[in-house]
Amino acid sequence: MSASPNTVSIEKYRAHAAAYDRSAQRTMPLRVRTVDGLALRRGDVVVDVGCGTGLSLPLLVQGVGDAGHVVGIEQSPEMMHFARTRVREQGWRNVTLIESPVEEAVLPARFDAILFNYTHDVLRTPAALANLFRHARPGARVAVAGIKFFPWWAAPLNLYVYLKNRPYNANPGGLSRPWRHLERYVPDLRVEPTQFGMGYIALGRLPLD
Repeated sequence: MSASPNTVSIEKYRAHAAAYDRSAQRTMPLRVRTVDGLALRRGDVVVDVGCGTGLSLPLLVQGVGDAGHVVGIEQSPEMMHFARTRVREQGWRNVTLIESPVEEAVLPARFDAILFNYTHDVLRTPAALANLFRHARPGARVAVAGIKFFPWWAAPLNLYVYLKNRPYNANPGGLSRPWRHLERYVPDLRVEPTQFGMGYIALGRLPLD
């Protein structure tokens, strides 16, 4: 029997965890832009999907303030180890970390904003999105950053994109429109290409009713 996508993903990140923060520095400006797109307010509850080693946590904690709350979900034990260490060293009391596949995570509160930063596998998993958005408040803000295929006129470069994506994702397909399943929940999703067309940032809100 073949391994489940979650098992494959956990194995992949076991190899990447120790060096992840260093490798992620090149996309840190995109991370900052994406978090800024959430327009966080004091007192908000924000969910960091696939929080990894916790690189986004300082930005999110700053955005929601002491009255807000940050929830990080991560299924990789190795990545979560670094996230927990970061939370402990910073002394954050308003951060809850959940080690679980997203589709099985039990969220402690309804949320006002949700971050997907390079979470391609989650975006390709309808059950994960369904679990997340059943906890969302009407009008919750959504921000996404990730990798995608180049436009049609640069199609020969898409082999590079696929190979770049494959070491990190169990489901490396769906790169033409990685946000496709998300549009069910965020019909006004606005997608902006980045990195000369190889990446994207997407922003939107859930409907109010």
